[in-house]
Order: sequence, then C-alpha cells, then structure tokens
Amino acid sequence: MQIEQIRLKNFRAFRDVQMKDIPRFCVLVGANGSGKSSLFSVFAFLRDAMASNVTVALARLGGSRGIQEVRSRGARGPIEIELKIRTDLGNKGSKLITYELHIDDEGGRPVVVREILRYRRGSSGKPWRFLDFSRGVGEAVTNELDSVDDESKLTREPQTLKSPDILAIKGLAQFERFPAVVALGNLIENWHLSDFHISRARPEVEAGFADHLSREGENLSLVVEYLHRQHPALFAQILDRLTHRVPGVTSVEAKTTEEGRVLLKFSDGSFEDPFLARFVSDGTIKMLAYLVLLYDPQPHPLLCVEEPENQLYPSLLWDLAEEFRSYALHGGQVFVSTHSPDFLNAVHLDEVFWLAKTEGYTRIHRAADDPQLNAYMEAGDRMGYLWKEGFFAGADPQ
Repeated sequence: MQIEQIRLKNFRAFRDVQMKDIPRFCVLVGANGSGKSSLFSVFAFLRDAMASNVTVALARLGGSRGIQEVRSRGARGPIEIELKIRTDLGNKGSKLITYELHIDDEGGRPVVVREILRYRRGSSGKPWRFLDFSRGVGEAVTNELDSVDDESKLTREPQTLKSPDILAIKGLAQFERFPAVVALGNLIENWHLSDFHISRARPEVEAGFADHLSREGENLSLVVEYLHRQHPALFAQILDRLTHRVPGVTSVEAKTTEEGRVLLKFSDGSFEDPFLARFVSDGTIKMLAYLVLLYDPQPHPLLCVEEPENQLYPSLLWDLAEEFRSYALHGGQVFVSTHSPDFLNAVHLDEVFWLAKTEGYTRIHRAADDPQLNAYMEAGDRMGYLWKEGFFAGADPQ
C-alpha cells in the first residue's frame, strides 16, 4: 500500500491543501504548531471512524465540541478528505484507489454528506465509481471487476446504513461481494499511529498474548516474549541491532513471575545479574520498542511516528532513519515527523515535506520541488544542515 496523494479542506489548520507525489518513506518538518500532528490525526480519524463511527472519531479529536473544533477556524462547509492510495487488489493487480469523504453537521450532529470510492481498471481512462453514498444511503458495485469492460455493465446494489454518521466502507467491508471496499477497509483498520510512552512500557504487565506492539507500547514485554518464542531468527536480528546501538546490552528477555506478570530483563556483559526494565535508560527502552515495531513479522500497511528522536542519542538517528526506510521499502508506508537535524541528515530530498503557516493556515511544501534545495543537495549538502540554515521557508527549527 502507498498513499500517493492527500487533499484536505476545512480540516483543522488545513483550509485547502494538497500533498502530491508522496514517497513510501515520508518525513515531515515544521515549526511547533505548524500542523504535523494534525496531518497524522487525519489517519487517526479515519481509523477511529472505521472502528466506531464519525461522531465518536470527531469527539476523540475535538472533545465535546466535536466537528466544530475539527473544522478549520472561520471555515464554512464540510470537512473534506481525499486520499489516492495505490494498493494490490489480489488477482486484479495494483490499482490507484481514490477515496473521498465529506463530513458536515446537520441538525446538531455529524453526517457523512458524501462518500465516494473510485479507481481505474487500466492504465488510462476515466476512473470508475464503485461506491457512492450520501447521508447513509447509496450504492456499491458487486460484480467481478475483471469480467466487465464497460462501466455501464457494473451491477450496483443499493444499500442503507443504520445511521448517516457511519462510513459506508465500514458497513460494506464485512461483505466479500464488495472487493474494493474490503481492500480499503482492511488497510485502514491496520494503520498504526505510534504514540509510544516509555513510562507505559517499563512496568510489569499481566501475562497474556500480544503479537503487535500497541500504540502506547504498554505490551512491549508481551511482544518481546512472542517474538522470542515464535520468531527466534527475527528476534535475533532485533537483539543484534540493539546490542550494536546500546553499549553493554548483551541480551533481552521477557520473564513471567510467580504472580503471573511479565517483566523485561536486560543483561549487561559487565555484570552477572540482569537489570529490570525500570533500571535501564529511556533510550534503551525506546530503541528496543522501535526495533520491535520495525521488525514486526506482519508489517502495518501504514506506520506513523512523531518525533522518534526524543530520548535517543543523536548518533543513533541516522541508523534509525535507515531502519524506517527499509521498513517502508519492504513492508508498509512510513510517515515520520521530526525536529532533529541529525535525523533529517539521513533523509533524501524526495522524502521530505515541510509545513509552514500563512495567515493562520498551513501550507505543505515538497522539498524536491524547490530548485535551491535541489542544487545544494546535488552539491553534496544534507537536509538537516539546510533546514538549520533556514532554507525551508517558514519551517525554521525551534
């Protein structure tokens, strides 16, 4: 999966913006308050809306004010989100799906006023519309797509959702006869937005099972235990990278206590007894968590990480950026926001976008579109140095 383009209108600081030619590894730079977190919240909103409904998802973003807080200040009209996503539809091959969602408030409650899913069957021609809903009522295509050569021959089945604040892709993704909807729904449900908290990962946890790192990382010890038992070769790679980046660490293991709780133990070659997680550095815990996330046997189709440089030594950031890029090339797409010139120095020109506010609203700039940045990079400069020197207009480091 790869999100190639994003269009936002009336969503928080994004009054009307487009982000085009998005790479598999995408790094966002900008001053505090420029909208980096707001861009990530678009993905969180769609995932939450898939899990519940638009009303709940808006409440998580805007609190009790809901849509009024999420809609751009001073704006009128619906919130609009449009994603162009290239994904594999099985035997139908790779397709560029366009998903468009318009949300407004009617009668004091959020309503999906328009929801459209369309894509091209071939390399050219007008995209076919496979889902079209408004206020909980619409239609979706059900017949086998490869057997149809004319849009007029598509079988469109009318549907009515339980409520106008439910996404059609949520309701219809439960049925195999809507293949394009199922594909998009599965992607969104498996997006991962990391909000890792070291304090959540340190304590012992109740014995159980976890094969994916949670958003805040409180199940880190359970995932370490799972990888050690079920994927020993993969866990050996994680440990090898950790030991090369954190001096002294020779092994990591998850132990279950007599009380039925799981704790992490770190061994240092200089000492006979291992250390519990609560005694190792923040950077050690965080690096382990990132490696567990990036070496997941089943990578997320989309991974978002805010400011991974926090609590990590600057010399580790180049290698971490390379790990993110490798994940993006072999697993899922990665979005990272950063305030670190050291991290940015490891990033390529076509991987960087910067955000800057103008008259209260955010604009998104693609670094590869800037002739001056191109010239400096061709001369052997680095993105982090250029950012520190003020070449990203409106996005000076804080």
